[in-house]
Amino acid sequence: MKTFKLLILLAIFTSCSKNIYKISKKEYNKEARKLGKSLIKITPDTIDNRISDVIKSQNFNLRKPNLIVIHHTAQDSCQQTYKTFALERTQVSSHYVICDDGTITQMLNDLVRGWHAGGGSWGTNTDINSVSIGIELDNDGKEPFSYAQINSLVALLKKLTTKYKIPTNNVVGHSDIAPGRKTDPSALFPWKALSQSGFGIWYDEDKLKDVKLPLDFNYNFALKYIGYNTSNIKNAIYSFKLRFNSDEVSHELTEKDKKILFLLMDEI
Repeated sequence: MKTFKLLILLAIFTSCSKNIYKISKKEYNKEARKLGKSLIKITPDTIDNRISDVIKSQNFNLRKPNLIVIHHTAQDSCQQTYKTFALERTQVSSHYVICDDGTITQMLNDLVRGWHAGGGSWGTNTDINSVSIGIELDNDGKEPFSYAQINSLVALLKKLTTKYKIPTNNVVGHSDIAPGRKTDPSALFPWKALSQSGFGIWYDEDKLKDVKLPLDFNYNFALKYIGYNTSNIKNAIYSFKLRFNSDEVSHELTEKDKKILFLLMDEI
């Protein structure tokens, strides 16, 4: 009897889950059609008490992404993340989800604005969602990333950077664009290995021991030069160390950190 009840509950749960994705698919299609219709029509605007003219040009295309932001899901499974992104009330989404076994699932067209970055900036970009593709890695932030997952990430990055001509240095972490607010994809993410595969930046470790810092070296400028928002310098330092010196994460720069910063400037 208990087994029978359990099967019924499982069937109900499975049915509800399918309904969630069915609803999400229907709403996606509706919003996509609405967006398409809005592109067809150009409504004359009133500017300085005069109505502007409209003459449609045939020379255009959709805006293209120029940045890729890597996250970890901080959830228990890919299934939980799919559900989170499918529900309207969460108001969060990402273009891709990569599971621990390497499975890649696309949840948004690359050319639409996902809701994955929140408030943040990188260099002169202050609306990250409008210029980026979000990639979520199934990971709770406390465990190493699997080989299969990173291998799939590299393959996806190759595809995206080639297709949209995104500079390979423009692959960053959520913590990079939101210092003090986010720490994903965590100190366990293999940024050095990713750089060796051609994505993101890393410094020349062979030069670290012998590098001589200029007397006028300005670490605040160096952090900004890389892309960090330094309005809160301690948060910027923490995010920088989370990525480039993850064994010594803190809010203070050491001499080693400054040398890493100096060497990184040569990689941009």
